[in-house]
Parts: sequence; structure tokens; C-alpha cells
Amino acid sequence: MVMIKATWVSIFALAAILLVILVPVAEAVTCSPMQLSPCASAITSSSQPSALCCKKLKEQKPCLCGYMRNPSLRRLVSSPNARKVSNRCKLPIPRC
Repeated sequence: MVMIKATWVSIFALAAILLVILVPVAEAVTCSPMQLSPCASAITSSSQPSALCCKKLKEQKPCLCGYMRNPSLRRLVSSPNARKVSNRCKLPIPRC
């Protein structure tokens, strides 16, 4: 009986190790509207977004709905120019 328990414990331990190795871990995103500062000129004018702007916008994608719900940020991230920047960066506007 003890041998069977030890075998099951070993099997579960091996399964846990395989899950840790095989399942990729998503990097945590720190939501900070300041991360979008490279996009400021493109959002406030009609200039093209830079590569850095598009990179930061894609990194902050999980945060965009939170920004849209924030009354002080909503007008910036939901503006027509912000939508143009999002389209030019090939990043769909999230449905929140």
C-alpha cells in the first residue's frame, strides 16, 4: 500500500513539473498610462505613430479597457486620433 502511494505521489510530482515546463507563463503587464507617452504626439495630432508607440500600445493592450473606464483618460484613449493610431499600429480597439 505504501509503495502504491509513493508511485502516485511520484506521478503527480512529474505531472506538476511537466506543467511548469510546458505551459508558458504570461508576463505581467504593469498598467501605466505613462507607458503610452511615445504615442502622445500621434494621438494629439495627425502625425504617424512611431514603432515605439505601436510597441507600447500593444504591450498596454490588456490595460486599455481600464483606461477607457477612467474619466480622466477616456477622452484620450477613445478619441478619433487614438482610434487612427490603433488602426495604424494594427491593434484592434477592444470591446469593453
